[in-house]
Amino acid sequence: MRHVLVVRLDRLGDVLICGPAVRAVAAHADRVTMLVSAAGAPAARLLPGVDAVLTWECPWIAAPAPPVVPSGIEEVISEISALGVDEALVLTSFHQSALPTALVLRLAGVPRVAAISEDYPGDLLTGRLADPGDAPEPVRMLAVAEAAGFPRPAGDDGRLAVRIDAPAPPGTPAEPFVAVHPGADAPARAYPAERWRDVVAELTGAGRTVVVTGTPAESALAASVAAAAAPPGRAIDLAGRTDVAALAVLLRQAEVVVAANTGPAHLAAAVGTPVVSLFAPVVPASRWEPYGVPVIRLGDADAPCRGTRARECPVPGHPCLAGVPASRVRAAVDALAPVLEGAR
Repeated sequence: MRHVLVVRLDRLGDVLICGPAVRAVAAHADRVTMLVSAAGAPAARLLPGVDAVLTWECPWIAAPAPPVVPSGIEEVISEISALGVDEALVLTSFHQSALPTALVLRLAGVPRVAAISEDYPGDLLTGRLADPGDAPEPVRMLAVAEAAGFPRPAGDDGRLAVRIDAPAPPGTPAEPFVAVHPGADAPARAYPAERWRDVVAELTGAGRTVVVTGTPAESALAASVAAAAAPPGRAIDLAGRTDVAALAVLLRQAEVVVAANTGPAHLAAAVGTPVVSLFAPVVPASRWEPYGVPVIRLGDADAPCRGTRARECPVPGHPCLAGVPASRVRAAVDALAPVLEGAR
């Protein structure tokens, strides 16, 4: 029995973009376990090909980073060792090193570990892979899997996908709607709250129904955004009322999803829904915009924050997104869903 551990230790969207690579691994393995963060676990459980999920808050990947303590490292080594995996594939973003994670895996007794590494890995990696270069992250992750000996199965289109078996969450409108997700994991990637309120006012004023989504921590933001509907009540606030599986169902039923560069934008891509992406250029859009669906990207791609990977905006006034008016967002929605009546 070939048991493969696939590792991706950052957040929801980072795990979702690994879906094509995971399916490639699953096509050549008897069992696939994913090692992910707690934030990434709900996405991992939805990926086709994943049989089990193990969570770990990795000190050199997570943000904010937990402290490096021997007990934490020893615990994850013990948990991985108990899995009895035959090999591991460590998937990382372009700015991350796989070698510390590879050390943990080797200490856990994993006999074969493959990952990208430009640095000399010694005995940490048994498969040292070249970086596949500049490409959308799902394509890059799939290329890593293929280089590690897991070619894409015949008939797989290489797009993002999730397993959907949850009912539509209570409150999902029967009529066509636009999903608006105003939250973002990093403040540097966030569209200003006042602009989101303008967007909801524009969309509802044009006759569209809006569903506002968010995590429980984003409930106050979502409530203030939904309250901007004109007429009142045309926006439905479902923030904090959906887990990731239910959110996937909701986004699949939406005509368009409007979101910053954050996990739900990738979840929308995984269920095939077009995205209006309010994209701060702190990371390259060529790698990180929603993949495999129609996308209209808004924001100043040449803003001074470009390429900084900042979590807090380094430029006063947040010019990359603050200058995008609600009218442009509405025009982008209209371009992706030009018919107000009827289902997508």
